[in-house]
Amino acid sequence: MKNIVAKVLPNSIAEEVEIESGDKLLSINGNEVKDIIDYKFLSTDEYLEIEVEKPDGEIWEIEIEKDYDEDLGIVFKEAILDKPMSCHNKCIFCFIDQLPEGMRKTLYFKDDDSRLSFLQGNFLTLTNMKEEDIDRIIKYRISPINVSVHTTNRELRKQMLNNRFAGNIYDILKKLANAGIKINTQIVCCKGINDGEELIRTIEDLYKLYPNIENLAVVPLGVTKYRESLAKLKLFDKESSKDLIGYVSKLQEKYIKETGSPFVRLSDEFYVMADMEVPSEEHYGNYEQLEDGIGMIRMLKNTIETDVDNLNETGKGTFTVITGVSAERFIKEAAEKIMSKNSNITINVIGVENNFFGKTITVAGLLTGSDIIRAAKENVLGEYIIMPNNMLKRGYELGDEGNGLLLDDYTVAQLEEILERKILICDYSGDDLINIINEQLRED
Repeated sequence: MKNIVAKVLPNSIAEEVEIESGDKLLSINGNEVKDIIDYKFLSTDEYLEIEVEKPDGEIWEIEIEKDYDEDLGIVFKEAILDKPMSCHNKCIFCFIDQLPEGMRKTLYFKDDDSRLSFLQGNFLTLTNMKEEDIDRIIKYRISPINVSVHTTNRELRKQMLNNRFAGNIYDILKKLANAGIKINTQIVCCKGINDGEELIRTIEDLYKLYPNIENLAVVPLGVTKYRESLAKLKLFDKESSKDLIGYVSKLQEKYIKETGSPFVRLSDEFYVMADMEVPSEEHYGNYEQLEDGIGMIRMLKNTIETDVDNLNETGKGTFTVITGVSAERFIKEAAEKIMSKNSNITINVIGVENNFFGKTITVAGLLTGSDIIRAAKENVLGEYIIMPNNMLKRGYELGDEGNGLLLDDYTVAQLEEILERKILICDYSGDDLINIINEQLRED
C-alpha cells in the first residue's frame, strides 16, 4: 500500500502529534499525497492540516504549526511512495541489456523516474514524461534534475534510444531552463555515432542554455561480453580518445574565457585510454560530477599531495587496495607517496580484471565480489583490505541492506569472512585514505 509510515524519527514533529508506524498519510492541506514529490512540496508550509488513517481505519485530522521547510520526521515504507516509472527505451548502449542472466531482480529494472532523480541523482531520458509531468517539475521547483541527453539531433536520438518519441529533448530542456530549473546533463558517447561533429553540435546546443544547464558530463560507452544479440558498437581506443579530448578541449577553452567554467567535462576514462594527464583541479570546479567518474583521479592526486603530511610517520601496517584496472596506476602512485613518507607502511595495489562482465570493463564501480575474491586469492594480502565505496550498490529498492552489497550480491561481511581480512571502505579522496590508514597503524 502507498503512503504507509515505516517509522517516526525520535523528537520529531510527527512523534509529537502521535503519528505512528503503520499509519497511512492521506492528504496535506486538502491535497492528496500521490508520491514523494507531493509530500516534499506540500509539507514545507508553516501551517499544515494533515489527514492520517490509523491501522484500525480511524481517520485523524491533525493541525501542525512549524517553521517553513522544517521536516516532519516521517519515514515511509516506499521511498517514493509508489512504484518507480520504468524506461521505455531500448538504447543501443544500455548497460542493463548487457547483463548476464541470474543476477538479482532489481538490477534488470530500468528506471526513468523524475522522483528518483530528485531523491538519488538518477539520470532521466525524459522520454516517458507527459506535458503535465514537465509542468509538475516546474510547479514544484524540482531542481536540479539530471538528464541523459546523448545527442540533440532529433533523428539520431530516436535511433540511439530506439524510441520515436525521443527527438524532442531540446524543446523540453529549453522549457525547463526558461522556467529556472537547474539541469545536469550527460552524454554516453558512442564511437562513430554521436562523437565528432555530432558531439560538438550537442555540446554547443546545450551550452546555449547555460547557466540553467549547469554542466555536461561526457562518458564513454561501456561494453560487456554479453552483447551477442545486440548492436555492434566500437570502443574508444588511444587515438580516438586523444582526438575527442582535442576537439572538446577547444570548446572548453572557449567556455572558460566566456564564463570561467569549461561547462563540458570528460570522464577520467578518456584520459586513461589516451595515456594523457588529467586536467588541473580548477577544471573540475567543486567536483560535482564525481558520480560520472569525472575528476576522481585529480581529486585523489591533489588530496594525497596536500594531506600526506598528516600521515603517522612512525606507525606500522600492511594494506591491500582493491581497484579497477583503469585506476591501478594512479592508486599505485598514491601508495608510493604514502610509503615514501613512512617506510613502515606497505601498500599493495591490486587492479582487478573484470571477468564477470568482460575485460573491456575496467572501472572499480563495476567490479563484483567474485572477481575481487579471485584476484585477492592470487595475491599476498596485507592485514587490511581497502575498497572504494563506489563498488557498493545503493538504492531505494535495496533499503539499508544495500549499503554493503556488491553487484553480484556478495556483502562486505561475506568478503571479510572468505578473505579473512577486515575490509575498510574509502571514498574518492586521498585524505580519507590517509585517515583510514592512520586509524589502523600500530606502534610496536
